[in-house]
Amino acid sequence: MKRISALGLDVGKRRVGVAGCDGTGLIATGLTTIDRSSFEQDVQQLKKIVAEREVQVLVVGLPYSLDGSMGKTAQYVQQFAERLAASLNLPIEYTDERFTSVEAEEQLKAQKRFNTRNKGLIDRQAATIILQQWLDQQRNPPLPK
Repeated sequence: MKRISALGLDVGKRRVGVAGCDGTGLIATGLTTIDRSSFEQDVQQLKKIVAEREVQVLVVGLPYSLDGSMGKTAQYVQQFAERLAASLNLPIEYTDERFTSVEAEEQLKAQKRFNTRNKGLIDRQAATIILQQWLDQQRNPPLPK
């Protein structure tokens, strides 16, 4: 079985939720939340994680509009992700992240870990959902139409 090392990112203007996966590509796990300060510092923090985990690909959630179009927030995330991927010398893949923050809150409530003030935990859980969706798609690609 081919080893998979992907990093899932939930990019926001204040924080970046970060998730990783096991080597088999079956399970995504929340790793950390980066409090954004400058692009250079964001890159430095992510470089450490990329090196430790031998990351092969970045998986970034794009917050499409409800109608499926790319709004300003999705464009911002895409620009940040492209710069980040170039700085880390990694390929990037995108996945639809609509409603992942809501789903993250619901999962944390179910686990009795929800705290409305801990936005970093929500971002980390959202990154986990983003990465898990991508991993599931890799194992079960959609059938051609």
